Amino acid sequence: MSDSFTPQVAIIGGGPAGLMAAEVLSSAGVQVDVYDAMPSLGRKFLQAGVGGMNITHSEAFDTFCTRYGPPQAQAQLQAALEQLPPTALRAWVHGLGIDTFVGSSGRVFPTEMKAAPLLRAWLHRLRSDGVRLHVRHRGGYLDRLFCASEMLDWEAPTGGYLLTACFASGKQAGSGVLEWLSQQEKN
Repeated sequence: MSDSFTPQVAIIGGGPAGLMAAEVLSSAGVQVDVYDAMPSLGRKFLQAGVGGMNITHSEAFDTFCTRYGPPQAQAQLQAALEQLPPTALRAWVHGLGIDTFVGSSGRVFPTEMKAAPLLRAWLHRLRSDGVRLHVRHRGGYLDRLFCASEMLDWEAPTGGYLLTACFASGKQAGSGVLEWLSQQEKN
């Protein structure tokens, strides 16, 4: 973004996709506000972590992509997964200071087997990058609304596939907003 144009974006929903979109946008210099109706962010993420926090799967990417429902759903989601494949997701987790390991099933877990340390590190990074986080927030007036991602029609089995898709679709949504903002800046 140019020095004379500092866009502001509101993201509705503080789950993995919303937080990943916020990270993509804030790293590009966009002022981001994340709104969630719940008293804390990432609640479903934390619930997913109760069983050991399966982040992703270590299988080959081509095989990984076949796990998402029927072929048309796979094709729809593959573009998002290509922006954040499982190996890149693991590197991202490591960048938060969280070590991972591959279990005997091929599933990837944080070494501590907990979601809370990962979420705390991520929220700290987002706040440090200037992202403003708002909880217990319901509705309000928004000048422009850009909806993307999580509305895709895809299915994912458990085993790290669902969480990977949420992260990847959030990254794709953030990239889509950046593209749209770039066009607005040119106009």
